Amino acid sequence: MGKPFNFNHQFLLHRLLLLSLLLFPVLINSTTSPTQDEQPEIISRFQEYLRINTAHPSPDYEKSTQFLLTQADSLSLESQVIEFVKGKPLVILKWPGYDPSLPSILLNSHTDVVPSENSKWAHPPLGAHIDEHGNIFARGSQDMKCVGMQYLEAIRKLKSSGFQPKRSLYLSFVPDEEIGGHDGVEKFAHSDVFKSMNVDIVLDEGLASPNENYRLFYAERTPWWLVIKSTGAPGHGAKLYDNSAMENLFKSIEIIRRFRASQFDLIKAGLKSEGDVISVNMASLKAGTPSPTGFVMNLQPSEAEAGFDIRVPPTANVESLEKRLAEEWAPASRNMSFEFKQKGSTVDYLGKPLITATDSSNPWWTLLEEAIKKANGKVGKPEIFPASTDARYFRQVGLPAIGFSPIANTPVLLHDHNEFLNQAEYLKGIDVYVSIIKAYTSYIPPGRDSLSRDEL
Repeated sequence: MGKPFNFNHQFLLHRLLLLSLLLFPVLINSTTSPTQDEQPEIISRFQEYLRINTAHPSPDYEKSTQFLLTQADSLSLESQVIEFVKGKPLVILKWPGYDPSLPSILLNSHTDVVPSENSKWAHPPLGAHIDEHGNIFARGSQDMKCVGMQYLEAIRKLKSSGFQPKRSLYLSFVPDEEIGGHDGVEKFAHSDVFKSMNVDIVLDEGLASPNENYRLFYAERTPWWLVIKSTGAPGHGAKLYDNSAMENLFKSIEIIRRFRASQFDLIKAGLKSEGDVISVNMASLKAGTPSPTGFVMNLQPSEAEAGFDIRVPPTANVESLEKRLAEEWAPASRNMSFEFKQKGSTVDYLGKPLITATDSSNPWWTLLEEAIKKANGKVGKPEIFPASTDARYFRQVGLPAIGFSPIANTPVLLHDHNEFLNQAEYLKGIDVYVSIIKAYTSYIPPGRDSLSRDEL
């Protein structure tokens, strides 16, 4: 197990280290790409992580935790394992900076993955098979075990080059993101442990890009999981009458379908991207009177309900959507009612939209773009993430959080069959994180110098 954290820093050690750096400066301008001998080991470590079965409903967090702690030991990183809910560990690794007065950097990733339909895959989803094109097939190869391992491999390269960070760098490997993150990051972001880490910026997952431009996300859509219920008098299956439960429900479904089509048309016309619109998808339909052979066919049911997965961008008019829901989608005048199984907030604790700035007011965004370009990467237009990630919990407590996965020229296959990542793209992503970590951990805000010689 890695060295335990010591949050009560003793300044003598870091001042002596800083003095040595001032007396014997080391200029580190770049790191070299992995040699042919190193590449198989790097890929092998990635495959080992992918082969650990952390799929729901029974993720093997014990095995993934031990794997991550072994990696921490090999890199001489400090480590801590926290369980806010029993059986759901958060692994926190730390690379101490030599100026602990500066706020820290957090690189977040989740260890859990969604389940797979094994028969639908060309290669076993837990096999991490590499085909003749260098594609690594595995659940989590894009979402998002790749990113977690790229963090670690970037640190390995930086340490071997002699680089020393000014700011402390934390890595968090968290559970249950795929089922909402409620027992992992949601609790973590409000904990005393997190507050003591003094984090200034969080990087979390993004999406693969089918073209050469990496995708950067400054916000994400919030999930509203809605169930609409309709009631009415039961009737004979042959009778035509108004206001039956099924008839009322399907009126609502048709209204919602038209709204969905209007939002989808904006995407098809190129007027908006996927993350900019309110998406609505029907996820369930429940009605009918069961019988031993199926359903009673000559009986119109007295109740019917439908479930919808709605995703709301932070730029949406929430009040208008709520009014539409109450007056058009589920009006009480048509014997309709509704409830939310989940309704996320689109604002932070101060009531501000959950948006991370992408202009000059946010130096972390500029630093990220510059670091990617230094690593020979290209950056696309800032986007709103179309789904939800753990980044929203960090934004809710007022922190800037950016979604980014260094995956270009790759189809988006998260949660899909045959999820894969090419090994060359994976290796390139490590170099991108090398550049980002150097830029982030070395950043000193304008007008604020690090400890001076007089302070030593």
